[in-house]
Amino acid sequence: MEKVKSKFDTFRQNTNIIIYGTNTVAGRLFDLVLLAVIVFSVILVMLETVKEIDVKYHKELILLEWIITIFFTIEYILRIISIRKPLIYIFSFYGIIDLLAVVPMYFSLFFVGTSVLSILRSVRLLRLFKILRHPTFSNQSIHLKEALIASKGKIIIFIYFMMVSSVIIGSIMYVVEGDQGGFTSIPISIYWTIVTLTTVGYGDISPITPLGQSIASLVMIMGYGIIAVPTGIVSAEFASFRNKKATADKINPCPNCGVEGHEYNAKFCYNCGEKL
Repeated sequence: MEKVKSKFDTFRQNTNIIIYGTNTVAGRLFDLVLLAVIVFSVILVMLETVKEIDVKYHKELILLEWIITIFFTIEYILRIISIRKPLIYIFSFYGIIDLLAVVPMYFSLFFVGTSVLSILRSVRLLRLFKILRHPTFSNQSIHLKEALIASKGKIIIFIYFMMVSSVIIGSIMYVVEGDQGGFTSIPISIYWTIVTLTTVGYGDISPITPLGQSIASLVMIMGYGIIAVPTGIVSAEFASFRNKKATADKINPCPNCGVEGHEYNAKFCYNCGEKL
C-alpha cells in the first residue's frame, strides 16, 4: 500500500525542487531572482559606506537591508528543512556562505558596524555557474580545481621559501639601513621586503645608503621573477590535466552520445550533458 504524503512532506518536496533544482522553470526563476537580490544587497552595503548617500537615505538603506536579511533567513531555513540530511548542507561551502550572508545584520544589533560584513553575500554569486550549467563553465572550473589541488604542495613550499627569504632580507636591510631609512625594526624591514618583492612599492620606507639601494634593486628584480613562479606551477598542472584528458578521450568516448571529447575524470559528458 502506497504511503500517503503529508502536507509537510509535499511542501518539502516542492520546496526542494524550487530551491535546489535548476531544470525546472520555477527553480531557474528562483535562482535568478536570488542572484538579483544578492547583487542588490551588495550594492546597498556599498552605498551605505558613501557618507553623502548614507546621511540622506540612512533609514531607507537600513530598512531595505533588513528586508533582504529576512528574505535570506527564510531562504536559509527552507534550504535546511527541504532536504533529508540538513547537516550536509549546513557544513558545506555554500551552506557556510549562506549563513555568513545572514548573521552580520543580526550581529549589528549588538556590535555596531558589523552590518558591513554583509558584503560577504557577494560570494553567493558563485551560484551563477551552478545555474548556467554550461559545459564551458563546468569544464574550466574542473580544470582549475584539479590544477590547484595538484599544485598545492609546490605552492606551499614556494610560500614557505618566500617567508624565510623575507625574514633574511629584512634583517639584512635593518642592519644596513637602520633608523635613518625608516627601517626601525626587523618586523618593519620584513614588511618593506614583502612590499618590494610583490612589486607594490608604497614608498613609505626606502633605503638611502648605496649598499641598501643595491640590495633593494636586487629585491625588485627578484620580485618580477617571483611573480611568475606560482603562475607557472598552476599552468604546468593545468597543461598536465589537459594531456590526461586528451588521452582519456581517445580511450573513453561518451557511452551516451558516442562522441570522443568529454572531460577526463568528469562526472558528466560535456558534449551531451548526460551523467557518466
